[in-house]
Amino acid sequence: MPDLLLELLSEEIPARMQADAAAHLKKAVTDALVARGCLYEGARVIVTPRRLALSVHGLPVASPDVKEERKGPRVGAPDAAIQGFLKAAGLASIDQATIQSDPKKGDSYIAVIEKPGRPVPEVIAEIVPEIVRAFPWPKSMRWGAASVSSSSLRWVRPLQSILCTFGPETEDPEVIRFSIDGIASGETTRGHRFMAPGDIRVRRMDDYLTSLEKAFVVADPEERKRRILADARNLCFAQGLELVEDEDLLNEVAGLVEWPVVLMGAFEESFLAIPDEVIRATIRANQKCFVVRDPKTGRLANRFVLTANLEASDGGKAIVAGNERVIRARLSDALYFWETDQKPLPDFEDRGKPLDQRMAKLRALNVVFHEKLGTQGERVDRIMTLARDIAPLVDADPKDAERAAELAKADLMTEVVGEFPEVQGLMGRKYALLQGEHESVAAAIEDHYKPQGPSDRVPTDKVAVAVALADKLDTLVGFWAIDEKPTGSKDPFALRRAALGVIRLVLENSFRLKLAEVTSKMSEHWAPILQVHEVSEGPVDDPKLLARGGSGIWKKTISRPSFDYQQLPFDLLSFFHDRLKVLLRDQGQRHDLVDAVLASGEGNDDLLLVVRRVEALAALLGTEDGKNLLAGTKRAINILRIEEKKDGRAYDGAPDAALVHEKGEPEERALFGLLQSASAHARDHVAREDYAGAMKALAELRPAVDAFFDKVTVNAEDPALRENRLKILAELRAATATVADFSKIEG
Repeated sequence: MPDLLLELLSEEIPARMQADAAAHLKKAVTDALVARGCLYEGARVIVTPRRLALSVHGLPVASPDVKEERKGPRVGAPDAAIQGFLKAAGLASIDQATIQSDPKKGDSYIAVIEKPGRPVPEVIAEIVPEIVRAFPWPKSMRWGAASVSSSSLRWVRPLQSILCTFGPETEDPEVIRFSIDGIASGETTRGHRFMAPGDIRVRRMDDYLTSLEKAFVVADPEERKRRILADARNLCFAQGLELVEDEDLLNEVAGLVEWPVVLMGAFEESFLAIPDEVIRATIRANQKCFVVRDPKTGRLANRFVLTANLEASDGGKAIVAGNERVIRARLSDALYFWETDQKPLPDFEDRGKPLDQRMAKLRALNVVFHEKLGTQGERVDRIMTLARDIAPLVDADPKDAERAAELAKADLMTEVVGEFPEVQGLMGRKYALLQGEHESVAAAIEDHYKPQGPSDRVPTDKVAVAVALADKLDTLVGFWAIDEKPTGSKDPFALRRAALGVIRLVLENSFRLKLAEVTSKMSEHWAPILQVHEVSEGPVDDPKLLARGGSGIWKKTISRPSFDYQQLPFDLLSFFHDRLKVLLRDQGQRHDLVDAVLASGEGNDDLLLVVRRVEALAALLGTEDGKNLLAGTKRAINILRIEEKKDGRAYDGAPDAALVHEKGEPEERALFGLLQSASAHARDHVAREDYAGAMKALAELRPAVDAFFDKVTVNAEDPALRENRLKILAELRAATATVADFSKIEG
């Protein structure tokens, strides 16, 4: 079966856009082919800095014939309806339609439309220009003389040529002819820009890849990454060093070169006085180079690894020298910043240690955190108070937590962080240790931003946990207070990430934290800031005041809270529950079990206990007793819902024990007696937070519940007996509700 080969050759495509562009090209072309009935066996896409290429193999020679029936108006319908039907169906007269009889709706016209298949090259020539013109580049441009027209092609960089061939493996493929803004399709491509710039004729993907390799182009991005990584490792090993691997940098570098040549450069050892993280940030950000570690010391060596895009005649010496020159200048700046940050800050020398001076400057500048939420200094004050309050709840030292919160944002004013924002927090830790702060205080300064995502590391130092919780809760409460909550896919202040961070801090450290209480206390800290000021006025009726020449109007400013402090925690708590459900679902827990536990309403602001209850419930439902108890309980709940709605009352009162023993069935008496003991045991276990024990106690009800529904008629003719049996079912509902609302559980 024939194969399609398509290549779009252009000027350099930014590395960050290449993967998405390749994926879009594959999806757009294959979807368009399938929509036209051209099914295929497989597709492969590759991308280099200069080209997007797609191979679709196992295509048919032609699209299939299509026979379609289109229903029209009833026989005898108005002429306007008939004419509209003929135009839509492409018929010349109504005689070309057939009549379909329907005993109920009567006779109606049917048009049978037959569309013959089309050669696949013709289909491809139609869809490729459409896809190219509508390509969704994040940024695109027009160029040359055509750029004056708004209808001319936009592409990420000037498009240079189009290769498009189609044919079976055993024959020379044909060129699919089409043109896009004067660029005609053909059967040639070009190799490396400098090492093999001539035209290359290709047939299909296999010889396309081979021909490009001979022309110094490694077309497959995964192969480029493999070569870069292998050569870099070998180069470092030969020097007795280790490559500091960086997956994101590797992906970027592989998108910058078509023929990767790995080289090693060096810089002066004196620059090793700079923290490793700053050296790495400098070299990575400015020159896209890898740093190298000395395995003997564990610290960086004065070497770096770069990836060139050609085999230079001098072996790469000039390329290495150019990179060394730039890196030397950048590291000189970094060393200056590092040394400057350790010196007293002009105008703030009397404010204590270097970080304290930086914090004083931050306060003095009144740097705004958010226009409605005050300055960074005011935010730090709130975090300090909250960190001190949270510290005992996580077994942290309150003074250390308060001190860490006080310095947590100070490194924002350092020269290094100003130049390299990505080392924020980390530099704060280093400066804190240099000025003699406690290790836990320094650790908290670095880690209070964490975790910043579902896979980020969670702090374990208790002081760090206290400050991290305070920082995230302050953000959440503040933005909740000004009604800047996430909506749909929009979350400009990363509040979902902050809530997930709080949840992971609590769960992964097994801390007990009642969020409603903490956020209620937080609301009080916001009161001085989030005020609405209203001016009241009225006429002055005091003759003495009027005699003094007053305006005759009195005015009074009244301040009130801008939000309800009592409702805020509960609104925010539901947001935490939503994020918790997402987290547990990703870990394999059923969402309905989470809903069932949360619906019970007991201790829902203690996330650790919520998770333990969900785990215990899942364990119970994994047993036969649990499954059968669930089925029986849900049956009881359904009966109660129906009967309570019908009777207009609830059956929550205690059953009449005497009636049970006098007129009840044996199975009824057995369930009634067991309910008393099982409910008491379950409540006792719940009080001790032994949820597995509570589930085990409830599981003992299973045989009695099965027997009750098998032998006992709930809706008995005797009204007193019926009411009593409904109350027994209500007792079963209440017993299981001590751990979860079983009505929320699916299945």
